[in-house]
Amino acid sequence: MKILHTSDLHIGKRINEYSMLEEQRFVFDEILQIAETEQPDAIILAGDIYDRSVPSTEAVALFDDFLFNLARLDKAIFIISGNHDSAERISFASRIMERSKIYLSPVYNARILPIILNDGKTEAAFYMLPFIKPSAVLHYAEESAEIKSYDDAMRYVISKMEIDKSRINVLITHQFVTGAERSESEDYIVGGLDNIDASAFEDFDYVALGHLHRPQSCGRATIRYSGSPLKYSFSEVNDKKSVSIIEITGEKGLIIKERPLVPLHDWHDLRGNYDELTAKQYYEGTDLQEAFVRITLTDEDDIPDGMRKLKTIYHRLMELRYDNKRTQAGLTLIDKPMNVNNLNPGQLFGELFEKQNAQPLSDKQNRYLDNLIDKIFNN
Repeated sequence: MKILHTSDLHIGKRINEYSMLEEQRFVFDEILQIAETEQPDAIILAGDIYDRSVPSTEAVALFDDFLFNLARLDKAIFIISGNHDSAERISFASRIMERSKIYLSPVYNARILPIILNDGKTEAAFYMLPFIKPSAVLHYAEESAEIKSYDDAMRYVISKMEIDKSRINVLITHQFVTGAERSESEDYIVGGLDNIDASAFEDFDYVALGHLHRPQSCGRATIRYSGSPLKYSFSEVNDKKSVSIIEITGEKGLIIKERPLVPLHDWHDLRGNYDELTAKQYYEGTDLQEAFVRITLTDEDDIPDGMRKLKTIYHRLMELRYDNKRTQAGLTLIDKPMNVNNLNPGQLFGELFEKQNAQPLSDKQNRYLDNLIDKIFNN
């Protein structure tokens, strides 16, 4: 039996006012091609289908196209909701969808029944658990249950699943597992209150996780985040995106491999001074002009209208930052009161300049300032 596992599509996402719909449509075509080549028995979409609980009409249309094309492969498709989704909207028409072998996780109601697949050699049970919070689990739990954390909630839910260990058991869920590596584009709870220990999943042969955007395993190789199919923050700039392919062999053996995904436009984090980054030899013959980029300028002086000027070269420039003496100093403009009565205009401006730029006026700047003040006060 073979499984294709992906997650965190975040359809409809916008980053720095750039829509990701074109990028998502492109990578979905890649996933379809991989599915056609691999011919998996099951396709898993492990949550965060949309980027918002109320997605745009364009996002819904794109997912409709993607799901229609996946369904044409005539494979079992498992879809759960994530923390960005509305569980009610994701589960809409689930009973009708099952006729096409598309299984949508219902809103959590304490009854999680397995869906059994049998390819003639292997029987596997798939348990679909959408993103849950302790409060949602506590609502259905016995009065004696102590559910204070996400880990408590997960262990309680699993204890009610009546797992048959004689067959392959796959859990599809969307949570944070302790020790996993986060990126900037994910939601998290301060203090690690959303942590779930990997030992909670010991009864499952494979855990198909969503929530984190970096491909990785946690605790053991078979507790796995497939990662998002696209980069959604500059903390992911060096990540290699992929879908996970899981092959179940005899005696509960599992082989996991990654099929890489190549984006329509890549992401780059650029650093240097303005002259370096605008020199033709720096960007010609590369993908930088059409890539999503963040630029950190090391010039000591701000470049007037720098964002607009750089966008004429880097068409998908998302962010412009500076790293120089001024920004490294991290000084506030006024860190202590100044006795303005004892300072002349030139001295006042000189102090302000130094606080802003972490360096004093140069001799040339001082002369220019003196001349300017002289003209103002003597004309």
